[in-house]
Amino acid sequence: MSALEDIDLDFVPLGDTGLQTSELQFGTWRFGKETEEGNVEIDADRAHELLDAYEAAGGRFIDTADVYGGGASERWIGDWLAERDRERFTIASKIYWQIRADDPNSRGTNRKNVRHRIDALLDRLDTDYVDVLYIHRWDDDTPTRELLKTLNGLVEDGKVHYLGASTMRPNAWKVSKANEIARAEGWEPFTVLQPRYNLVDREIEGDYLEMARSYGAAICPWSPLGQGFLTGKYTREEGLTGESRSAESSRFRQTYLTETNFDVHDELDAVAEEVGATPAQTALAWLMHRDGVTAPIVGARTVEQLTENLAAASIDLSPDQVDRLTTAKPGPYAGL
Repeated sequence: MSALEDIDLDFVPLGDTGLQTSELQFGTWRFGKETEEGNVEIDADRAHELLDAYEAAGGRFIDTADVYGGGASERWIGDWLAERDRERFTIASKIYWQIRADDPNSRGTNRKNVRHRIDALLDRLDTDYVDVLYIHRWDDDTPTRELLKTLNGLVEDGKVHYLGASTMRPNAWKVSKANEIARAEGWEPFTVLQPRYNLVDREIEGDYLEMARSYGAAICPWSPLGQGFLTGKYTREEGLTGESRSAESSRFRQTYLTETNFDVHDELDAVAEEVGATPAQTALAWLMHRDGVTAPIVGARTVEQLTENLAAASIDLSPDQVDRLTTAKPGPYAGL
């Protein structure tokens, strides 16, 4: 495993925004997250250790959401940033999920909720602005024009620099419609997109990636390791016989522990051995070699895991190796 001091992340363009982003972004969804047993996966001290490690590797893009850890993620990031030059970091957060029981207006992207939520998250982050504000999901109950006018107002107020849409993989047309409205009205469009994308989750290939290219939008994938499936954590024998399934949700089993996906993992293991890397590093390297992908979002529970993931930036795959991984699972990949 590479040592942290040997890693030096590069900057890459964040689509056509004019910003530069770290080639691997740091996701903080585990900060303050409670397990079923009531334990916290990553507490404040561990969160700061991970942020320190990411900074030491040259990382400057931190991704969070106002619901991560019930707001703890943003508070801990804000505490950490207080001892640093805020302008050296790019911070992204998200708004959507319901935050108050029995209050339907505290969910979605209606104007009342968005304006309240942006002020609350800026307070937790102890900053005057976020660089990217994502809508965490699409809200069909809020008219697109109302949403865009509200978000544009946040940009004009200086509270947000750029707008993003997260988890919109089946809805390329909704992003396109929104951006055409924004273009017609002279409002800020969506310029950063955050879909799920990895070696076995390939649904964005085709229309979604083509739409992103047409708008010069950045693609910053979440779940680049398929919720841990692509790390080699699950063996084919245990996965297909059910021996490793008791601790996983039925949705995870149906999505990942399949014959087709284990075939993909076999090819991943073969390429990983060829380049002297772990399966996780190789899966991340494949994403970083994909045309249209800007910067995958990585997370970790420990500094050691984060170091392993960040070391993927130094792995060079040949065109043949990229092609073998790409075609290991059938799909609409022609020309991509």
